[in-house]
Amino acid sequence: MDLQLVFLGTAGATPTVDRGSPATLIIRGGERILVDCGEGTQRQLMRSVGLAHIDTILLTHLHGDHYLGLPGLLKTLSLAGREEPLQLFGPSGLYELLREVERIIGRPKFPFLVEEARPGTVYDMPDYAVKAVATEHGMPGLAWCLEERTRVGMFHPDRAAALGIKAGPDFGRLQRGESLTNAEGRVVEPHEVMDETRPGRKIVITGDTRPTAAVIELARGGTVLVHDSTFSETEKDRALETGHSTAREAAQVAVEAGVSTLILTHLSSRHSARELRDEARQVFPGALLPRDLDVLVVPYPDKGTARLERV
Repeated sequence: MDLQLVFLGTAGATPTVDRGSPATLIIRGGERILVDCGEGTQRQLMRSVGLAHIDTILLTHLHGDHYLGLPGLLKTLSLAGREEPLQLFGPSGLYELLREVERIIGRPKFPFLVEEARPGTVYDMPDYAVKAVATEHGMPGLAWCLEERTRVGMFHPDRAAALGIKAGPDFGRLQRGESLTNAEGRVVEPHEVMDETRPGRKIVITGDTRPTAAVIELARGGTVLVHDSTFSETEKDRALETGHSTAREAAQVAVEAGVSTLILTHLSSRHSARELRDEARQVFPGALLPRDLDVLVVPYPDKGTARLERV
C-alpha cells in the first residue's frame, strides 16, 4: 500500500513567501490524514492533491499558526456539499476552540466528530493505530504517530507445491496461519512455506516541542520522524524560552530513537534552510528539509528507504 507525506506548510509561526503555516498530509492508500491546519492549508491542498477525501484531522496544539486554516477548510467542505464524516482530534481546549469556530462559520453540514485526545492509543483501524504522547511547548500538545501492524511474511507457492499442497483454497489457508495435511498424511506448517512477518511503517509528527523522552519512545524504531526544528544552535536560548527545538536537537532525538528518516520542519525565518539542514546532518547524516508541497514517498521497510520528491 502506498504511503506518502505531503508537506503543505513548513514555516514556523510566521509564514514567508516560500513557506506556509504548518500542515502535513499523510496519504495512505485511499485515506488522508491532515496533521495541523495552518492558515492557507486549503489552498495548498488545492495546489497539490485536492480537498476531497480527508478522513481525519489531527491537531498538535492550539497555537494559531497550527489551526487558523481550519475554519476556512470546514466552511469550504460544507459549501462543496461534503456528506462523508470527518473526525478531528486534538489536545485539551479543542472543544472550546470549536465552539468559537462555529460562531464564525456555523455548524458543518456533514457529520463532524470531535474528540479531545489523551496520550495513548487514540484510535485503531484494522491495519494501523494512531497514538499520541504529550509534548513540551508550554501548553497542552500532542505528538502523533501512525503505526502500521506487522504484515504476514511472503508466501512461497513453489515450496507449498513441493510439499504436496495443491494451488487454490489450501494456499490461502496456509497464508492465514492454518496447518494442513497433504495427501500422504504429512502435516505442513505455515512457517515451512512463508517467510517471517514483516514490519509495517511508523510515522511520527511532533508539532512544536522541546526534545522529550516521550517523543523518543514514541518514535523508537520509526520509519519517519517529522520533528520541530525551528532554530539553530545559535538561537538555543530562544528555543528553550519558546518551547521549540534546534535542528541539532531534532537530530539527536532521531539518533536516540533509531529512526530511519528525519524530516526537519517548522523553520524560523531567522535561519536559512541550508543552515538548519547542515546542522542536523552533523548528527544525523541524511536529514531532509522539504520545501512546501514536496512529497515524501515511504516504502515498506523491506522495500527501501523514504525518498523526497521535489515539486
